[in-house]
Amino acid sequence: MKRPAGLSRSRSPRGVDILNNGEQPREAFFLYVRHRMSGFKGLGTRRPPADVTKYPAFVEQRKSLMAAKEAINNFEVPTVTEEVRYLDPAFVARECDDFRRILDAESPQYSEAFVTAPSPGIIAAAIPNEYYDGFDPYLDAIATALKVEYDSITQHGFLLQLDCPDLALEHHVTYADRPMSEFLGFVEKVVDAINRSLVDVPRDQVRLHVCWGNYEGPHDMDVPLKEILPIILQADVGAIVLPFANPRHAHEYKVLADTRLADDQNLIAGVIDTTSNYIEHPETIADRIERIAQAVGDPSRVIAGTDCGFDTSAGMGKVAEDVVWAKLRALADGAKLASERLF
Repeated sequence: MKRPAGLSRSRSPRGVDILNNGEQPREAFFLYVRHRMSGFKGLGTRRPPADVTKYPAFVEQRKSLMAAKEAINNFEVPTVTEEVRYLDPAFVARECDDFRRILDAESPQYSEAFVTAPSPGIIAAAIPNEYYDGFDPYLDAIATALKVEYDSITQHGFLLQLDCPDLALEHHVTYADRPMSEFLGFVEKVVDAINRSLVDVPRDQVRLHVCWGNYEGPHDMDVPLKEILPIILQADVGAIVLPFANPRHAHEYKVLADTRLADDQNLIAGVIDTTSNYIEHPETIADRIERIAQAVGDPSRVIAGTDCGFDTSAGMGKVAEDVVWAKLRALADGAKLASERLF
């Protein structure tokens, strides 16, 4: 279960009313595109995060923990050796139709529902290109292909969540040994590509999720939010999703007091961690929401959520399923407390 969505009335935490299909039809949050697009061949390994390789003892511990897992590894990637194009819109249409059927049967009282799709940048950064003449045409080809999914998800009546870990993560992966200016140039190119892909999608139907990698690790080489937020806010989207339960970035909500959201943008604030089996206390969650709302300046524009998905690929998750549901109950209870105080 990659992104528990509260689809069962018997188990759904009361108060969790913005739902997702958990990416159940996919093996991983972006690697699934190799089955829906042409051009992807073989299997290799991409560079690991610099914060992980910095600590040899942690690397050895991680190896031993992963040895027993049967999981899809997001760092084992194919190569693009032919033209990239979307093979059949029926792929995403089928996923949307299945999700709609389950929603109507199991959670008819939901407020909103969203379906995810990856940023063109995470694919272009993670999957080597051996076909296109340079990064720019490669990124453009991926963005053009992904437009099929972006359009279809919203045409089926769902919110579109763009999963864009590349806008932060690639600083300590692809760009770990390169100047900050080069990484920020990459972020600008990806945001421009996203905007081109969203030309036919209403702004208020899109939310953009940014994170520094949904894994337990040192994260002491992560790019500060203040460096990337001004560029991220140039994306033509109605909401930004940021992780603030993350112990490395919990303080960075303060940046929102200086670098403001657009007047028509909301913030989905991560207030529970998705890499730990600790169950956050509702008071802790409420405190986080209140601090974030104060920084944003308008509590009506803040939605409480999870930092990320609980499992970015099949089998990779660390949080036990029953603990996941307990965390979501705590999220709902904490949001209720915060709402009573803020409103």
